[in-house]
Amino acid sequence: MTSHRSNPKLPNLNGWNQPKPRHSLGYRTRHQARSVVVSVVAAALVFVGSAAAMTWYDINHVIDDNTISIIPQKSGSTQNTVVDPNAGQTINILLLGQDTRSGEENKALGGPGEAENHQSDTAMVLQISADRSYINLVSIPRDSIVNAPSCQTSKGTIAARYDVMFNSIFANAYAKGGDLASAGSCTMAAVNSLTGLDIENFVVVDFAGMRDMVDALGGVDLCIPVATKDATTGINLQPGMQHLDGTTATEYARMRHGTGTDGSDIMRTTRQQYLVKEIIKEALSKNLFTQSSQLYQLAKTALKSLSISSGLAHASTLVGLAMSLKDLDPTHLYMQTIPVTSWSKDINRVVWASNADDVWEKLRKEVPLTQADDTTSETSSDSSASPSSSDTPSASDSASASATPTETVDPKTGLITRADGTLIDPNTGGIVNKKNGTITDPTTGQYLGIADRYLNATVCAVNAQE
Repeated sequence: MTSHRSNPKLPNLNGWNQPKPRHSLGYRTRHQARSVVVSVVAAALVFVGSAAAMTWYDINHVIDDNTISIIPQKSGSTQNTVVDPNAGQTINILLLGQDTRSGEENKALGGPGEAENHQSDTAMVLQISADRSYINLVSIPRDSIVNAPSCQTSKGTIAARYDVMFNSIFANAYAKGGDLASAGSCTMAAVNSLTGLDIENFVVVDFAGMRDMVDALGGVDLCIPVATKDATTGINLQPGMQHLDGTTATEYARMRHGTGTDGSDIMRTTRQQYLVKEIIKEALSKNLFTQSSQLYQLAKTALKSLSISSGLAHASTLVGLAMSLKDLDPTHLYMQTIPVTSWSKDINRVVWASNADDVWEKLRKEVPLTQADDTTSETSSDSSASPSSSDTPSASDSASASATPTETVDPKTGLITRADGTLIDPNTGGIVNKKNGTITDPTTGQYLGIADRYLNATVCAVNAQE
């Protein structure tokens, strides 16, 4: 087996590739007692080192089994570059939730459907800031009508298509190429074409994978705003803060029918955002020193649940990235759905609204989604211009800057309260539903996201972290 330490393409995590120190003859000793001590210490280090090596090999083996090679596209935007988490650069990743009934576990969670009908049920662009002080996460509704560029699959080219549902890009590429490499590569190429971003890596997770990750964390706390019951998924939840296991959390995030939902895919997207954010917050809360065993099991379970493109699929890359995010403030996780409006040809479909590019511009400029529009043009896309942790705007900072003299800002939720009692999300300008925390566009009425801090601190009466 080739050691990762000898691979010049991998990041130099913790100085592994540095030459070993050399000592003079004066460093040697003939004292028997000291030799015994050195021998005991050396034996202990060998034992610990062997355990660490086995753990490292175990993790690498799991990663190797779930690595996807990216298929190069004619545009040249899809590369197989290994991510260096310590290079001080912004990292963009496309997260894809695969709606498949392939396998007994996915069939049990997904319900009725064709086993080989691979769809992209969820698509999110994840942007990790260069200084690791914040994360942007933007959802793309699966029912969006878009233009898909031509793309290369494992078994040939798919021609460009116009006015197609976004999730059909993943499905058609899988049908043509017969693998996740085709589906993920074509979807990533389409997102780059539609947004002007240069995303180079993607991660795919299915129903069973999401369930296993939540269970590995020991469950996740979610605020259920109203009594929620759905015969299709079997969901039956009472209002309040609930500790959900992996199966229940996954079914809650994917349900579209019953109570607590209007049946739309875009409202379901808000629940998916909420679940992802709470999973990240729960993972960040784990102590690396006192819960190392649980973290190892979590990492192994998560990696088994994910299909990862080759640029990310290295233990050194993933460990380095996780370590660089260990001090991230959970309130600096910024999430929203790309603005959409109803499609004129089909009321059940949506198209990206005229202000959708304002969101992508923030990601292109590498600034937080909370950044005011009038300052994005002043911020360089150079990584050196990324805001430091102390400068990264929180929801409260953004609200204070946006509020008028007649408006008040709640420091717990970061929301603006107008004189008439209307709640406004300062990041999107959307109206917050006081009953369930959803945020809607004041013009189109479409969902933009969910006010998670308001949901936790007010609807479920839990003190949110400032």
